[in-house]
Amino acid sequence: MIRLLLLFALTVALGCKKPNPNVTNTGEDELKSLELDRELSQSDKTFEDIIYIPIYSDIYIDKLNQNSLLSATLSIRNTSLNDSLFVSIIDYYDTDGDLVRSYIDNPIVLSPMATVNYVIEKEDSAGGAGANFIVKLSSDRNLKPLIQAIMIGENGNNKGFAFSTDGYSIKD
Repeated sequence: MIRLLLLFALTVALGCKKPNPNVTNTGEDELKSLELDRELSQSDKTFEDIIYIPIYSDIYIDKLNQNSLLSATLSIRNTSLNDSLFVSIIDYYDTDGDLVRSYIDNPIVLSPMATVNYVIEKEDSAGGAGANFIVKLSSDRNLKPLIQAIMIGENGNNKGFAFSTDGYSIKD
């Protein structure tokens, strides 16, 4: 009976462990696993776009101009049922337009209907209230990907809020 209880307790303890969503069962970083090991050839690209996505890492919440820090998630969604989407640039800029960081070193591929997310933690205020992402996309067909940012924050006493912004094409 004691062995059965110990086995049950061990099973429950191991079952409650939350896996890291960005790491595969092999320990490989899932986001890195999407990277291609080659440059994209120009002939592969019949669709190209550059998307601007506004991000708010903090917002003003009262008359005294006190701000509240926000966590932000950039979501890049391939809406095609059949075609892959290639992402060659994911750059994060601050309020002054200075590059804060580049999120990928090599192009990544999103298979049909796949999504990839990048998170800016609440404590990361480097971007400021006017931060933004620039995302460069391509495909061998004309696609309509969905690119959004979702911001989540709180204002004490269990008052939470969330809002989203859409990406806009800025390609000439």
